[in-house]
Amino acid sequence: MSEFLPKEVRDGLDQARVRAARRDKRRLRVQVGPEAYTIQSFGAEAFTLRADGAPHLRGLVDIYKGSEHLYQALIVTAALDGLEMRYEFKRMTRTRQNVPLDYDPGPNVPAGLIARQ
Repeated sequence: MSEFLPKEVRDGLDQARVRAARRDKRRLRVQVGPEAYTIQSFGAEAFTLRADGAPHLRGLVDIYKGSEHLYQALIVTAALDGLEMRYEFKRMTRTRQNVPLDYDPGPNVPAGLIARQ
């Protein structure tokens, strides 16, 4: 549908989307070493960044939402797609928020504790 809109309207919509993304501080971001970039769109197989200033990323990156570490992704390709740089990843692994146990808790572990009154 966007191909039927005049160029000025499409440019205005793109600028409005960029302004809205800047205002949202809990937005997804990709971090590579000390550098962080705001993610414009995120899917099961790829994510996009704004084309201006976007590097050609390749390899292992971390994806955050605010300060919460969500995923580690292995980027295999990067391509320019209009005003956005599209990065496709080979795998995306959800990070754990707790430490994995290195022992078997056993069958008689209580599910919870009942507080005394």
